[in-house]
Amino acid sequence: MSKRYTLTAALPYTNGPIHIGHLAGVYVPADIYARYLRLQGCDVAFICGSDEHGVPITLKAKKEGISPQDVVDRYHKIIGDSFDEFGISFDNYSRTSAVIHHQTASDFFKILVDKNAFIEETSDQFYDPEAQQFLADRFVVGTCPKCGYTESYGDQCEACGTTHNATDLIAPKSVLTGKTPELKTTKHWFLPLDKHQEFLRSWIVDQHKDDWKPNVYGQCLSWINDGLRPRAVTRDLDWGIPVPVKGAEGKVLYVWFDAPIGYISSTKEWALAQGKDWEPYWKDKDTTLLHFIGKDNIVFHCIIFPSMLRAEGSYILPQNIPANEFLNLEGQKLSTSKNWAVWLPDYLKDFPGQQDVLRYVLTATAPETKDNDFTWKDFQARNNNELVAIYGNFINRVLILTHKYYNGKIPEITGSNTKDDAVLDQLKNTPKALAASLDRFRFREASQLLMNLARLGNKYLADEEPWKVIKVNPERVKSIMNTALQIAAGLSVLSEPFLPFTALKLQTMLKFKNKPEWGELSGGQQLLKAGHQIGKPVLLFAKIEDAQIQAQLDKLQATKLANANESSKVFDLEPLKPNISFEDFLKMDMRIGVVMAAEKMPKTKKLLVLKVKVGDEIRSIVSGIAMDHDPESIIGQKVTVLCNLKPRNLRGVESQGMILMTKSKDGSLVFVQPDAAQNTVSGLKVS
Repeated sequence: MSKRYTLTAALPYTNGPIHIGHLAGVYVPADIYARYLRLQGCDVAFICGSDEHGVPITLKAKKEGISPQDVVDRYHKIIGDSFDEFGISFDNYSRTSAVIHHQTASDFFKILVDKNAFIEETSDQFYDPEAQQFLADRFVVGTCPKCGYTESYGDQCEACGTTHNATDLIAPKSVLTGKTPELKTTKHWFLPLDKHQEFLRSWIVDQHKDDWKPNVYGQCLSWINDGLRPRAVTRDLDWGIPVPVKGAEGKVLYVWFDAPIGYISSTKEWALAQGKDWEPYWKDKDTTLLHFIGKDNIVFHCIIFPSMLRAEGSYILPQNIPANEFLNLEGQKLSTSKNWAVWLPDYLKDFPGQQDVLRYVLTATAPETKDNDFTWKDFQARNNNELVAIYGNFINRVLILTHKYYNGKIPEITGSNTKDDAVLDQLKNTPKALAASLDRFRFREASQLLMNLARLGNKYLADEEPWKVIKVNPERVKSIMNTALQIAAGLSVLSEPFLPFTALKLQTMLKFKNKPEWGELSGGQQLLKAGHQIGKPVLLFAKIEDAQIQAQLDKLQATKLANANESSKVFDLEPLKPNISFEDFLKMDMRIGVVMAAEKMPKTKKLLVLKVKVGDEIRSIVSGIAMDHDPESIIGQKVTVLCNLKPRNLRGVESQGMILMTKSKDGSLVFVQPDAAQNTVSGLKVS
């Protein structure tokens, strides 16, 4: 095992608080691993900070009518305070607006410029003439060229995970004004990922095929096999780190370039405060670098950042990037925009002093290999049936009996017993088993090994029944209680990565003068010597009542109703038309098509003449959507076509079908979008 570790946790955007998805995906597993390494005596730098230059921040600022700095200042404090209260043990939590980060990112960029690691290109980029600004990738939405998802961002599709450039989108729209952007010439610096492609293939396939998670390895291989392309590292924006070279006025470093450098600047900030040298944590080959991230950040940490580090030349590369999948909430995808989340500040307020309960549940249900679901009922059950009934019950019984029988002093072992020896052997072997799971980043598995140790203690007490044996063989009870107390002491050590508040509370009750070490357990040493005085027992966990859970479910239900009400505020409905029979409905032949060409019909304001490909056939369709859609903006648009409508001549053009449309919240006409997964369906049927 390496003795020096640099652990990074994905920098959270400072445009909102932390929620349980962030915790389960990144921060809880990262904190468990950092605490585990420290218990091994390793030199650990656990690094994070606020990502303050992302486009979502500027969008938030525009929406609220305040400056981006106001936004990041507010949420940097909220996020930092929440992490502290929740017990995430960062060695340093910095921010990318810090002077040290601006300097570090600027210096990194200039080194790559001096090494000719970039290519400069003058190209056409999207520009919103109404907003009078170039559009960063997240300022553009449109149809994904790979899967057909209509709300894809300019840099990545959230539906299929494909990364692309904004100009690849079909039917792009400006997020700022909703208008179709125009192309305008601008110069930018690009990182030629294609030049690093073979290195990345060799590094990932030859070195990490067997030790990286399959989901991480698979995504990386997919991107490499698809062929990497140069990615711009600068943007035409007024919020961010100014590009530190001549001829780059009005440009800033693109957030995906500056954000991972935030790990380095945060390490520098920590080292300065500690009087240490930061470089060994990033440049010594004996240091193990690990990135804890969610799956949406895999491309940046496995493809782009390693290419940046390699281009610079003096940095080590990550040994592993144990990315987790996504956590859902009550069967639905977490959504910050729809407030479908459990926010950490709210949890800390609603469940004071119960940080470890959430840590345990999120670890026991962690989305390590696939998306998983958090439910409040499961949260309650795991607390009441595991933490309270197993772990807490065992500790409470052991300490109460010790005070009852021996006034709180550890009794001596009075004789050898095979049952005692078997239990103590399992205690001795538990640290090794936990380490084996944690070293493979199997946090769910490790959490259950810990709970199994508490189960072992509970079963041991139930089997040996010291409350009965005390009446007939008090000497035997001394050995029973000593053995049970050693399990309690072991739990106080091994729980620290998973349940840090509980571990500290238990160690306080056991009155350890010095913090016990992980290695003492592995060596089979007794952590509690005979005659040692322990403190009075206090409950480690409290039962969570049905009313508390119902309050959380009611809160989510209110959110769901609010979203439904918002969606229903669309427009004034027109009167319903007369009923038709089911047989009439079955006569309709609706199929999926793609708009191949579109132009305005002369001397009309409302009509467009479309060429729509349905199967192998091209149909002419006249559609009254010109007031809501520009012809050039709908090229490539997937549409639902009523194909067996009787052809109709409109201003000299035969219309061979009808496009299905509906109205948006503002009353404008929008397409009834076919599901991307159904694009191969030849016809729609009703069952």
